[in-house]
Amino acid sequence: MGKIALITGASGGIGAEIARSLNRDGFTTLLHYNRSKDKITALSEELGGSETFRADFEKSEEIEDMFKKIKTRHGGVDLLVNNAGLASYGLFTDINPTEWRRLFAVNVDAIYHCCRLAIPHMVHNKYGKIINVSSIWGICGASCEAAYSSAKSAVIGLTKALAKELGPSNITVNCVAPGAIMTDMLTSLSSEALELLKEETPLGRLGTPSDIAALVAFLASSRADFITGQVISPNGGFVI
Repeated sequence: MGKIALITGASGGIGAEIARSLNRDGFTTLLHYNRSKDKITALSEELGGSETFRADFEKSEEIEDMFKKIKTRHGGVDLLVNNAGLASYGLFTDINPTEWRRLFAVNVDAIYHCCRLAIPHMVHNKYGKIINVSSIWGICGASCEAAYSSAKSAVIGLTKALAKELGPSNITVNCVAPGAIMTDMLTSLSSEALELLKEETPLGRLGTPSDIAALVAFLASSRADFITGQVISPNGGFVI
């Protein structure tokens, strides 16, 4: 039986491509989603009937219920890809406490809950891989994205600390911090803004979900068994 992989936010562009890559590599892929039922159903069918799990990541009880179902059906997960995320744009002074808390609930607290619930199975088996998806803005920050940048920076800190803590149990923890990737998150930008992003990227183009999925698939493979605690940023040279 292949290893079990849970991909959170699998209905989005990057999450779906990660699921496809891991499925091709022989993983049994479990797909988390929240609202996009049509997209996740289509992806599940495409991947040969991958199980889907709905959970609102602002509600810890729904995350716990998801993991209870996974434990009952599969025992646990060998690979956890914390990909689900939420973006926000606006001046820092315009961010109200509710929006700030929501950004951290989805981007940070949900990763805490997923890791907390996935790790015991990994420790028991003396094997596991956790891959957290942060952002280039978690490394260098972005104007008008203070809350998002702060949350994604917290993901990086958690990755490094967990890597040290879980290493003795043969569990690797790494972070992927994408640059500007052509997904729904960029649809709010004007064509002029997108062109400016391309011009500021040394490789002269925006990234694709496949660029991110290829890196995640590598980190999930045995070829990356001696890599842990690292933050790798596929960003076309935007930040070096």
